[in-house]
Amino acid sequence: MGAYILRRLLLIIPTLVGIMVVNFALTQFVPGGPVEQVLANLQGEGDVFENITGGQGDIDISIDGQAASNATNTYESDYVGARGLPPEFIEDLERQFGLDKPPLERFLSMMWNYMRFDFGESYFKSERVLDMVWDKLPVSISLGLWATLISYMISIPLGIRKAVRDGSSFDTWTSGIIIAAYAIPGFLFAIMLLVLFAGGSYFQIFPLRGLTSPNWDELSILGKIGDYFWHITLPVVASVISSFATLTLLTKNSFLDEIRKQYVVTAKAKGLSESRVLYGHVFRNAMLIVIAGFPSLFIGVFFGGSVIIETLFSLDGLGRMGYQAALERDYPVIFGTLFFFGLIGLVVGILSDLMYVFVDPRIDFERRDT
Repeated sequence: MGAYILRRLLLIIPTLVGIMVVNFALTQFVPGGPVEQVLANLQGEGDVFENITGGQGDIDISIDGQAASNATNTYESDYVGARGLPPEFIEDLERQFGLDKPPLERFLSMMWNYMRFDFGESYFKSERVLDMVWDKLPVSISLGLWATLISYMISIPLGIRKAVRDGSSFDTWTSGIIIAAYAIPGFLFAIMLLVLFAGGSYFQIFPLRGLTSPNWDELSILGKIGDYFWHITLPVVASVISSFATLTLLTKNSFLDEIRKQYVVTAKAKGLSESRVLYGHVFRNAMLIVIAGFPSLFIGVFFGGSVIIETLFSLDGLGRMGYQAALERDYPVIFGTLFFFGLIGLVVGILSDLMYVFVDPRIDFERRDT
């Protein structure tokens, strides 16, 4: 098993490099880079421009009217928002963002820094990307962990019950509910929860945004726990709606496959009770694929639904941060989080294999490879 794990760990490096190469190449063809973003905002309200000059302070932006007029007449920029600005200003922006270097040199420098877990600083927030990730990570982990645990707590008992009563009226109407829940888009269900229970047109039971109340620091320990669960309820329910449907059907089908095997018939012929057969023999074999898939399901909830859920419920997590970085073309944040997420996903893949071996020691990946 050690050799298999070592091979999988070594495969992480080329896989990560491949992911980064594809995404870095795609960004070279996407219109509207960080320089264009700054220039466009400078022509408008200038919010992004103010963030850069306020945090970095190394760009000289003193441009008088005559210089701007001369630049308009003598300089034709590739950037739409650059009209009326001197070329020196554009060059300063490109130099500050590191875009004055060839793409290959920028990519190699970026990957060398990432291998040392140096993700650089955000273009527009003057913060280290790693600090931003660690700051947002607890929110996303909290949402993904609770959604995954609740999905398992609902799906496993329901899936077992449906397998035992396969073809009954209970199996039929629960399948209808599950399919209907799976068909509802997550963002639509989240909006419905907000309208119904968060001060929309009906009830004001749960808060509208955030994970804590403004008076969080003044609350007692029990008060903080209650406040946290009060805020996390709707986002978790919105995240669970689609994941528990797939897990329930997976559990049911896995148990049905085991129940129909010969060893179950033999166990019943020996006089064992149905519960003894079900939980003493079938459960271990049927739950192999379900339990081993826990890390993958957590990552799926963690990555897949975080953007929409965090945005709708105003949660300051990684999904929302990545979405804002994409809108602003904040490349260090985009590539840094992509590298971080890719690394986590690959490590979780290894953990999933280890879960298979833990649940069923008969599985030997080394023997399979040979």
